[in-house]
Amino acid sequence: MKTRKYAATLLAAVIACIAFALAAPASAAPRSIILATTTSTQDSGLLDVLIPIFEKESGYMVKTIAVGSGQAMAMGKKGEADVLLVHSPAAEEKFMAEGFGASRRLVMHNDFVIVGPASDPAGLKVSKTAAEAFRKLAQHNGLFLSRGDNSGTHAKEKGLWKAAGISPDGQKWYQQTGLGMGQTLNVAAEKKGYTLADRGTYLALRKNLNLEILVEGDAKLLNVYHVIEINPAKWPKINAAGGKAFADFMVSKQVQELIRTFGVDKFGSPLFFPDAGKTPESLGL
Repeated sequence: MKTRKYAATLLAAVIACIAFALAAPASAAPRSIILATTTSTQDSGLLDVLIPIFEKESGYMVKTIAVGSGQAMAMGKKGEADVLLVHSPAAEEKFMAEGFGASRRLVMHNDFVIVGPASDPAGLKVSKTAAEAFRKLAQHNGLFLSRGDNSGTHAKEKGLWKAAGISPDGQKWYQQTGLGMGQTLNVAAEKKGYTLADRGTYLALRKNLNLEILVEGDAKLLNVYHVIEINPAKWPKINAAGGKAFADFMVSKQVQELIRTFGVDKFGSPLFFPDAGKTPESLGL
């Protein structure tokens, strides 16, 4: 009799466990998200400030994968990320047109600068525009370190070469690192060469570099960031709710104020400028 009661109790417990296991996936939402972003947002230190706040307030844990914008969008196209923070507008528009993104919102901007050794052997400092500077590099065979990684920075650089009427590929003075922004700046410093960098990353690493800003202020050097939610219709298994929570966080008043002041205490000026709610036209895009 006792054996039968024990068996019945054990069976009931097993059935309860199975029922709980089957019900759990439907009721428990995943509490982690994958953010695919650029090396510039990582290297500048901005994410080190923002992500802990988001994790504390939302309950989500963020796995950050810092790559070039092109690689980040490639991850999005494969459903390997829940949300993107990128800065390659033309590629982003194509990404959205192809239906991979559910929402794309303007977050912030800074600008690109052309940096190089203080001695400036190619004479870039007198250039009025970025295109003129690139033509001088070609004329003087000035060593230029390109990221060469299909990032937003690389896309901007290719556009500047095109505007200058120069095809640098294959030239001895033109070298591609295949690395992120911070690492490429380090290579440029080691080789006493030139490179194109976003201002935020350059300022964050400047104390360890023997590189100076030689060209800045050209409207063509504007660097704009958007947050993109991945389309769950394409990839039903992504954490769409978590991705939206992060995107909402990035355009919130709280975060926009943090972006506005980030870097001021250390560099005397912000590394990024908040743009949530603005139109591309208002930025001259």
